[in-house]
Amino acid sequence: MTTTALITGITGQDGSYLAERLVREGLDVHGIFLPSRTKTEHALSSEVFAHYADIRDTESINRIFRKVSPDEVYNLATPGAVAASWENSLLSGQVTGLGALTVMEAALAVQNTTGKTVSVLQPSSAEMFGRPKVSPQDENTAVAPVSPYGAAKAYAHFMARSMREVGLKVSTVIMYNHESPRRPIDYVSRKIAMAAARIGRDGAGVVELGNLDAQRDWGWAPDYVDAMIRALRFPVPDDYIVATGVAHSVKDFVAAAFSRVGITDWENYVVINPEFVRPVDPTNFVGNAIKAKEILGWRPTLDFNGLVDKMVEFELNAL
Repeated sequence: MTTTALITGITGQDGSYLAERLVREGLDVHGIFLPSRTKTEHALSSEVFAHYADIRDTESINRIFRKVSPDEVYNLATPGAVAASWENSLLSGQVTGLGALTVMEAALAVQNTTGKTVSVLQPSSAEMFGRPKVSPQDENTAVAPVSPYGAAKAYAHFMARSMREVGLKVSTVIMYNHESPRRPIDYVSRKIAMAAARIGRDGAGVVELGNLDAQRDWGWAPDYVDAMIRALRFPVPDDYIVATGVAHSVKDFVAAAFSRVGITDWENYVVINPEFVRPVDPTNFVGNAIKAKEILGWRPTLDFNGLVDKMVEFELNAL
């Protein structure tokens, strides 16, 4: 029988790559869309079955789960970037935190009703670590979030562990920054790539940024989607760090992006805007993914420079 997958947050970067991958594998792929979204975002395949609901609407989510009866569930719903969670911390908690519990409980209800195993993937985030005292971080690093987004992800992460105790096969992947041309324009990686392409073409202009010294472990989004699938399908549910293990600053990203268009004096095109500095900005995020590599056989396929090149090339072609 054909495996059925259900993806929340399917219109986002990770959701769209995941949907494409699962369709290619021959799964029946269902996606939960906000009523305001459409399947045309990121050119989602016509083979994806659409269900419209808000993850905060528990009754609607349960109804969709009963109808679809999924074998695999990927909960990718989130209201936006980390910085945006400061502007609406309640929404972040409702969607990223409580929404995850809604999905896990709905999956458990299907499992209890049908008697089949329902496997769930809950994407956690390095933002849970707040200002980590150790580097690199691993699965045992203390969870001490300092942002509303990180706090919501921490709640979902611990609930996933709790749901295992009642028989739900739910794994988590603690993901570090992972980028692609499908990032929304309010993410710093996409913002930099777009600016570099535009300034490289026009020879003029500026890009407004925040903290250039913030260190991030930048990876390629399709690689992280691969880790999600591997974690969900592994026989025993567990938690896995998914990261490249190499940190680069925002400044490094800017320099690499502008270099791609032949500009070396990038400082002349960057303006620091205090509005883009987070109230609390962790500066030392780098992950140790040895567990995912050894147990799941996962490996990143694209390094930092390759990632930046792909993003800038996309923007150049778009221009």
